[in-house]
Amino acid sequence: MAALAPYAGQAHVVGLTGSPGVGKSTLTSALVKVLRAEGKRVGVLAVDPSSPFSGGALLGDRVRMGDHALDEGVYIRSMASRGHLGGLAWTTPQALRVLDAAGFDVVLVETVGVGQSEVEVAGLADTTVVLLAPGMGDGIQAAKAGILEIGDVFVVNKADREGADQTRRELRGMINLSERSPDAWQRPIVSTVARSGTGLDDLAAKLAEHRAWLEESGELATRRTKRARDEIEAIALTELRRRWGNVGGHADLDGLASAVAAGESDPYAAADRLLAGLDDV
Repeated sequence: MAALAPYAGQAHVVGLTGSPGVGKSTLTSALVKVLRAEGKRVGVLAVDPSSPFSGGALLGDRVRMGDHALDEGVYIRSMASRGHLGGLAWTTPQALRVLDAAGFDVVLVETVGVGQSEVEVAGLADTTVVLLAPGMGDGIQAAKAGILEIGDVFVVNKADREGADQTRRELRGMINLSERSPDAWQRPIVSTVARSGTGLDDLAAKLAEHRAWLEESGELATRRTKRARDEIEAIALTELRRRWGNVGGHADLDGLASAVAAGESDPYAAADRLLAGLDDV
């Protein structure tokens, strides 16, 4: 990571997320084709659900992105989420830094389908694309899932299906309800049909517009600083947990958990006792 640091920070990191079944993998593959036509080198981090038995990824994206297998300007890496909440894998930020330093112009991070509170991709990406599709739930469901807050560009995929116009209207109505300053990024809605490539040029143009706005407004530096802060904190907490386990901290936790389960203590008091024992770690 130390050797890569001077070379990172150039790629446009685009996160793609949405409910299962909206066509994220197909749209990602189609978007790669458009970006390659523009002469850009593209890296793809596809985070798949982990098998509860083997712990491995299902590698669905490798199946759907076979068209780019022989393209030397495209690198696709499937990663297992390994049960990590938020739709990302623990190692995703590190893999992202490797692709950034390797000289890719755009890095697409496609996450497993998000649910409520599973919106970590927004903290990892410069631009977050949220996909919806007709029949996958109304605008209120999107608001409940928290995806209206994280989206920079919204895509109504499978726009050739019945109900696409209604989905677009509902989405626009929900977006308009959120208060934003006049100089803030005005979040566009793009209609696409990923299988035929319809609307993909428009989507690529909106991504480029958002990148330009991020640089002009100073928001790009703000987002990347927050990303680095979160990553440092996560690494520090992981290391603290490792050191704590090495000095018998897990045994302390088991004892405290037994006391709480038996009604001899409460979780808050147990947590205080646990933290009090971390001075020696």
